[in-house]
Amino acid sequence: MELLLSALSSATILLFVMDPFGNLPLVLALLKDVDPARRQRIIARELGFALAVLLLFLIAGQSILGFLGLDTESVTIAGGIVLGIIGIRLVFPRPDGAMGMQPTGEPFLVPLAIPLIAGPSAMATVILFGKADGILHGGVAVLLAWTVTAAVLLAAPLFYRLLRERGLQAVERLMGMLLIMIAVQMVLDGIAAAL
Repeated sequence: MELLLSALSSATILLFVMDPFGNLPLVLALLKDVDPARRQRIIARELGFALAVLLLFLIAGQSILGFLGLDTESVTIAGGIVLGIIGIRLVFPRPDGAMGMQPTGEPFLVPLAIPLIAGPSAMATVILFGKADGILHGGVAVLLAWTVTAAVLLAAPLFYRLLRERGLQAVERLMGMLLIMIAVQMVLDGIAAAL
């Protein structure tokens, strides 16, 4: 029971980092020119890629960092900075979207799986889960956060019909504010750990 409650707390943090509600407008924009019958399959495929990447970083993240000569603190700070930039772009949107101009056609791996779902901040977060709490705890947290993210993104057309453009913009800006707060905390935690 204690493992589940702790994993639920970690999953909530990871869910905010993965930001499925903030990603809804981006997913809809990226898939607007794709045949509606294929959209769900594309989202499901990209979710599968993202889960594989997150689990890879959970299991082998420390080894990857060791091979590259990076400390966990540097990954935490870098992930916080990237997350902060994405949060700022969500709060103050640009004409070309939060992720910049994207190539036309069906997305494959980039930008839906990486960096929207499994971005640098999510990778840094799961590495920290694995180091601090162990692979089992981190795996449960990743699966919980990924399941909620999958449910939200697969229901993207429904959310669009319910919220419309203005409602999605409001959710995007709210998620951007939360991301900025999480990003600042990640940077502060990284600096404190380094000192």
